[in-house]
Amino acid sequence: MDNLQPKIKHRPFCFSVKGHVKMLRLALTVTSMTFFIVAQAPEPYIVITGFEVTVILFFILLYIFRLDRLMKWLFWPLLDIINSLVTTVFMLIVSVLALIPETTTLTVGGGVFALVTAVCCLADGALIYRKLLFNPSGPYQKKPVHEKKEVL
Repeated sequence: MDNLQPKIKHRPFCFSVKGHVKMLRLALTVTSMTFFIVAQAPEPYIVITGFEVTVILFFILLYIFRLDRLMKWLFWPLLDIINSLVTTVFMLIVSVLALIPETTTLTVGGGVFALVTAVCCLADGALIYRKLLFNPSGPYQKKPVHEKKEVL
């Protein structure tokens, strides 16, 4: 009698909902940065979107190679949520600044893509937050209701 338990196969990051949202976020940010570069928009627009591309690419590589499982000393979901919120704020500022003045069509296109990126960042943060609430990891795990013992 073998007590072999089947190994739970984890869904690869690229095929998960979180992976799709991160890759969509990367594509939108790269598109926004490309529009800003071609339109010769002010440098802060290009620098902020370029920095966000680098950070998003870092998180995608981190999750693809499952480095978050190796480096357990850092709470990656919290960093990911903070990154999503900070990116949302920065991209909202960039998009508003790009859309308010009368500028070229390409700058307006970059602003629109930055605005869509901000919405996608909010969705990414909400998705990670929801996963964190329903599937906590670390020392503070929620216990199911039926495991609570009543003390008389």
